[in-house]
This record gives sequence, C-alpha cells and structure tokens, in this order.
Amino acid sequence: MLAGPRKHFINGQWVDGHRAQFFPSLDPATGERLAELARGDSLDIAEAVAAARGAFGQWQFSDGLARGRLLGVVAQKIRAEAQELARLESLDTGKPLSQARTDVEVASRYFEFYSGVADKIGGETIPVPGPFLDYTGREPLGVCAIIIPWNYPLQIGARAIAAPLAAGNTVVLKPAEEASLSVLELARITADAGFPPGVVNVVTGYGDEAGAPLASHRQINHLTFTGSVEIGKKVAAQAAANVVPVTLELGGKSPNIVFASADLPRAVPIIVRSILQNAGQTCSAGSRLLVEDAICDEVMARVLEQFQSVSIGPGIDDRQLGPLISAQQKARVLRYLTEAADQGLRISQAPSLPQELARGNFVAPTMLHDVPLSHALVQEEIFGPVVTVTRFGAEEEAIRLANGTEYGLVAAVWTEHVAQAHRVARRIHAGQVFVNTYGAGGGVEMPFGGYGQSGYGREKGLEALRHYTQVKNISVYVGD
Repeated sequence: MLAGPRKHFINGQWVDGHRAQFFPSLDPATGERLAELARGDSLDIAEAVAAARGAFGQWQFSDGLARGRLLGVVAQKIRAEAQELARLESLDTGKPLSQARTDVEVASRYFEFYSGVADKIGGETIPVPGPFLDYTGREPLGVCAIIIPWNYPLQIGARAIAAPLAAGNTVVLKPAEEASLSVLELARITADAGFPPGVVNVVTGYGDEAGAPLASHRQINHLTFTGSVEIGKKVAAQAAANVVPVTLELGGKSPNIVFASADLPRAVPIIVRSILQNAGQTCSAGSRLLVEDAICDEVMARVLEQFQSVSIGPGIDDRQLGPLISAQQKARVLRYLTEAADQGLRISQAPSLPQELARGNFVAPTMLHDVPLSHALVQEEIFGPVVTVTRFGAEEEAIRLANGTEYGLVAAVWTEHVAQAHRVARRIHAGQVFVNTYGAGGGVEMPFGGYGQSGYGREKGLEALRHYTQVKNISVYVGD
C-alpha cells in the first residue's frame, strides 16, 4: 500500500475532513488495498465551496496574463513529474503504463493550451442605431463544481479545471472514489505552482455523500459532470433546482463505419485501439463496428487476429490490455456476455486469460458477430473491451445504423472516397466525427461533447471557455 492516507485539499491545506474517516482505494489488477482516501461529506463540501467563494473575490479580477503564466507553470511541473504521475495513474486505474504516460502528457497540454488564451478572452463591439457605443465582455461565472469519473482521472481532471481557471473562476472538484490519487497530486501541483489558496479544492468520497451535496450546493455557479447517463440526470436536476448551468458528458456507443474502399491494413489497427484503449472503459470507445457486407468477414478476421496477439496483464507491467476498474465492473461486463451467449449470439474471445490473472478484474478482448441494431449490446454502454459487429449494404443503411442509438458522442468513417467521407460525416449525429482516423492525441484543441443522451455543452478547445464565462453587454450614450 502507498504510504500515508490521502486527505482532502481545501483552501490550500490538506485536511482529514469533518468525519476524519477514510476508505480504501483498491488496485484493479490484484484487488489489494492501494491507498486510504478521506471520506468526504456535505460539511467538507460546504467548507470547500466557501473557500472557493472567498478566493473568487480576488481571483476574478486577476490579470489574464498572470493566470496564464500560472497555468504554464503547472504544465511544466506535470511534465517534470511525468514518470511518477504515470506510475500512480497506472496503479490506480489499471491502465497500461504507456497509456498513463499519454494521459500525463495530455494533462500537461491542457494547462499549456489554456495558459496561452487566458489573456485573450474578450468581447465584441456591436453597431446599434443612435449615438451609442455598445460592447460586450466575458466574465467568469464564479465557483465551478466538477465531478469526474475514474477512467481518465488525471486527463479529465486537467481539462475540467484548466479552462475555468483560465477564465478567472475557482473550482471544487470531486473525483471518483475508485481513482482519486492523481487528482490529489494535481491539486498539490497547482499549489506548488503558486495558485492562491481556495482557487483549487479537491474533496474525495462517495457520490451520494460528497458528489450530491456538491451538485446541489446553492453557492456554486456552474457544474461540470462526466459519467453515466443515470447519474448525469440526477446531478443536472440538482443543479437546475438552483438555476445553475451544467455541462454534461455522459458517454456513448460510438461507431466505426467501414466502407469497402477503406484502407484495411491501416484502418484495422486503429479500430482495434479504439476498442481496447483503457480496456474499453472510454466514453468515446469505438464499441460498434459497422462494416459494408462485401468486406465484413475480412474485417472481422483481421480484428480477431489482432485480438489474438494482445498482451494482457497489470497496467504497471505495460501490457496492451489492463484490468477493468473493479470487480463490480467486471461482473457487469460478463453478465452482458452471458446473456448474449444464452440468446445464441456468436462470440469470439481472444486470447485466453492466464490463470495468474484470475484474481484481477480482467476480461479478454471480445467480438460479438452480426448483432442487430435493436439488441441491448448495441444500445447500451458496456464499458469493457467488447465490440459488436453489424453489417450494412448501402450507404443509407450505414447512416441509419450509426444514428440508431440514443447516444451521439464520436464516430469514425473509413473510406477512400472524399465525397462519401464528407457526405456521411455531415449526416451522423455525433459531436465529433473522424475520417480515416480515430481520436487525435487527446484532442486538446477540439471541442468535445455529444448529441442526445451523450450530454450537452462542450469541453476542450476555445469552445469550453464559452461555458465558463458569461456575457455582459454595456451600452454607452455618446451623444451631445
């Protein structure tokens, strides 16, 4: 177990919390206790929000250039501690060490990106009739509440706090109870970089004990939530009761649409990575594979061949596929597969799991053949290394299948025909559409968010700043 309990970070101090109680964080690869986390409650949340409210009084008027420089220092410090941060993220989430290293770099990039725009958040002049000068300005909202999931805690934590900080807001962040360690280190790094006490606060704990009080707190001014649809609806309702705006990123059933003209030797390895990255525990995972009938058998054979060569093991050993986050998540994925087998669906799994991994939360890469659009495996987010394959004939059918779920987060179109690529991309209901690729190194600059049950609002890029600022219009009479 890692040395020492992990405490809340409130108003620039490490505190036990009002309960002074702790709960275990478990290693997904072994089930062993990794660390002890402070068990936060509504009193801890109230203290953190009060600290953020107090700090906002001065922080909102701080110079954008100075804010940007502090964000830049955080980026540098993250890179300076990259090796240890990646190790911690791998142990805490189970993801392969190389993927954790990528997450660390992307986290640094968020602070780097927003450091460059903190002094460039402005308004516009508006021509109006009469002797008036009319202009707008963008001002910070206030205290931003942030609730993040366990699959990319450092990366999502960085994207969720860098943008509001750049705009002059203060933040209170509640990480997932399954994986909080790297976020606490991020809080420490912001303090080391020189952020004033109260600007960044982190309270750990369970969702109903700490997350719900944060979402419903009357003194927050914005809520960002990343997680399941079920919980997203609850926290949005809690925030709405106080007329607090919300950004929701709730997951997806993202399709890779493969046409017969696709360059398969290039496409298939990328498609496989989109399925297996972070053991499929990614909101934007390519969990649906839609393939033109003429090449479907070949594509499935190529994917299964790549599955067969995947190395599986603890993330810290840097295998290609690590464990699921918890025993509960493993049981959930296996329940889906058992039901599919009982219903007669053809299932291919490779490679077989070594016996020494039995006590961990491992699931082998899995393909389900010829799954109809109406099936639960196509309609529901499984959150594991599982892909469903559905054939299509004409382009119109491919679009119908792609748009055939309640989600709309990410999609990819694989074709060598330029006109077809643009035509299909425009008709897909998704917040991001990739053509002949999938993902883009964290996509720091790209607006990210969904349609439908995938949520609303956008994170990343310049677009995120619109959600963390409010517009003030000022009109000045300039006549005699």
